[in-house]
Amino acid sequence: MPSLTSLVGAATAAYSVSLVAAPRILIGPCGLDDTRDVRTLTRAIGVRDAAIGLAMMTAPPGPARRLLTAARVAADWGDAGAFGAGLAGRGTRGKVVGFAAAWGALSLLAGVLDERSGH
Repeated sequence: MPSLTSLVGAATAAYSVSLVAAPRILIGPCGLDDTRDVRTLTRAIGVRDAAIGLAMMTAPPGPARRLLTAARVAADWGDAGAFGAGLAGRGTRGKVVGFAAAWGALSLLAGVLDERSGH
């Protein structure tokens, strides 16, 4: 069975590739205007997260996997902070911040459980 970290990485990569293909998947829930600039930034987030997710899928147990898990958590919690500040006053703020923060927590939990199980 694949590690939990690999599964979270696979889910991250799949969602992130979808952002590259269809940025409105994130733009809509954020309540942002669907402009060329916003699509460009959304695609950049998708590329970053797809790369980290794919690396999490393939990283062997040990330092590399821990570093990639930390990168995933930092990216998600950084996104939560950025969306929290940038979406202030929007009704979508709580949902978007909560999703990003929860995904970071899920990545952290997967990494911790894998470490404890030796997987």
